[in-house]
Amino acid sequence: MDDSIVSADVEEGVRNNTRGIVNDAFELKDENQDHNTNNLNEVKHLDQKQSVQKTSDRLKNQAGLQYAIDDVPPWHTTILMALQHFLLMFSGILGMPLVLAVPLCINTPLALTELIGTFFFVSGLVTLLQSTFGVRLPIVQGGTFSFLLPTFAILNVRGPCLEFNAANATAIEEEQAEVFWHGRIREIQGVIIIASLVQVLLGTTGLIGVLLRFIGPLTIVPTIGLIGLSLFAVAEEKMSTHWGISILTVFLISLFSQILNKYQLPLPGNRKLPIFTLFPVSENYKSFIMMAITISWALCAILTICDVFPDDPDAYGYNARTDGNLKALEQSTWFRFPYPLQWGTPKFSIAGILGMLAGVMASVIESIGDYYACARLGGAPSPPPHAINRGIAMEGVGGILAGLWGTGNGTTSYSENIGAIGLTKVGSRSVIQVAALMLMIVGVVGKLNAVFSTIPTPVIGGVLAVTFGMVASVGFSNLQFIDLNSSRNLFILGLSLYLGISVPNYVRAHDNAIDTGIDILDQIITVLLETGMFVGGVTGMILDNLLRGSPEERGILKWTESLGNEEYGQSLEEKEDLYKPYDLPFITTNLRKLNWCRFIPISPTFEGYQGSRKRKSNDN
Repeated sequence: MDDSIVSADVEEGVRNNTRGIVNDAFELKDENQDHNTNNLNEVKHLDQKQSVQKTSDRLKNQAGLQYAIDDVPPWHTTILMALQHFLLMFSGILGMPLVLAVPLCINTPLALTELIGTFFFVSGLVTLLQSTFGVRLPIVQGGTFSFLLPTFAILNVRGPCLEFNAANATAIEEEQAEVFWHGRIREIQGVIIIASLVQVLLGTTGLIGVLLRFIGPLTIVPTIGLIGLSLFAVAEEKMSTHWGISILTVFLISLFSQILNKYQLPLPGNRKLPIFTLFPVSENYKSFIMMAITISWALCAILTICDVFPDDPDAYGYNARTDGNLKALEQSTWFRFPYPLQWGTPKFSIAGILGMLAGVMASVIESIGDYYACARLGGAPSPPPHAINRGIAMEGVGGILAGLWGTGNGTTSYSENIGAIGLTKVGSRSVIQVAALMLMIVGVVGKLNAVFSTIPTPVIGGVLAVTFGMVASVGFSNLQFIDLNSSRNLFILGLSLYLGISVPNYVRAHDNAIDTGIDILDQIITVLLETGMFVGGVTGMILDNLLRGSPEERGILKWTESLGNEEYGQSLEEKEDLYKPYDLPFITTNLRKLNWCRFIPISPTFEGYQGSRKRKSNDN
């Protein structure tokens, strides 16, 4: 064999061996790099997980919670805490149909019983939807006082009620009265449905964030404050049926909530029983309304049995009797399921829609503040934009459901139940969901709702006196954010309150005050000008935005800080884990895979329009 051929074979073999060794070395290096990269990713993921856990624990510890939003307490604890929330929201929900009964011209006990059941059922249904698919916080939904003033204005345009005496009415007269009040509530239903559709659009499009740029404390104060002030006459009318019973009810609420809640009952063995804080919601006045109602109600029953109150329906003090609505107990069925369109097809009128939109905006402002407060007390991060948008949209859906079922009112969040979370230290979402089921069950038990309709009118008057006073006070409490030494602010506040009170009074006192020659336009203007919170709120908003003032002077800075809008998490993964309580059930994982979902304001992947623009610029 030729030596050159052998030499060539040897060289080729050496090259192949060298190439193999080099390739093996590079493959080994690649494997080491992949292994190191995987280790780094695992460490990074572990660090992120620990960071998320630390932040979650910090939020939970700050609130001092036993159970956070996603926690599920034992079944017995869940039922007990749900019962507390039910009792706390009871008076607020019950008071709404009792207030609406007069302007709606509900004259029969059975009709009032059916309306009460509808209120409880719809409140439970909307609470369940809000806590499950809406903002997903442990928040309660119920009737709203913001819708009362537009409702009164709309019904005032329709004219007075029919002359009707339930005690001596014939079957034909009862049927006529039923048709009459059905017609009145159907008009309110249609207006609420349209106004709530606007609220759904504000939430689903994210426009609520744009509107809030023009709303500050000087808009909120006259809007919310005038709701309470304008409703004082309603409470006075019911209290005047028997001043003694009404004042007793106010006294009991004041005694329990402001004095006796600070004392404990001594027991043997150096123990003390907090008798007025057994249900740990004592710092909220509504927790004692049930106790005051029960005592006053029982006293009225005793005085009725003893014939202290007169039997003549036209005599002073008759409405304090507890046997005036006993007919409802006889006529009502044990179970009655409220259903959509039960009073007939809703009527849609342009006149009332604009006025009701003022109620919608007042309710929205109140609810957004409640979302931040609920998150803080519930140990959750501040609600992200998508959760707020979804909460407002779901509240609008609740208003549509209330309109379809026929409550004669909308829906809003109940701040008193948020306070209960801070006191019970239980922020579990499941507790509120069980409380919602309790509301729905009570709503279908007809006999139980009939019992509620027997509460004497002066007792309700005493409750409303305290409640409406608190509504006005909550509105005026926003003055803490503005500079009260500023002549600009005092001018805006004074003029807003003056116009919000005087203009509605003038229009109501003069039937022909508005006469443009166009009937529908007259009705629209009349309804708007008879709604005090619309007049005062719009005046405050226009002046606050037109007259020059610094954000600090206007109270914008302090008001924004009070919401506690703090962001948590550095990376996208951390934020996704931290804000998981706000994720939609079942579908969030799939939504994260769809890139276009981040442009949908109610999607859990939505970061706000500014966040979307920032991400787009980074991608470019």
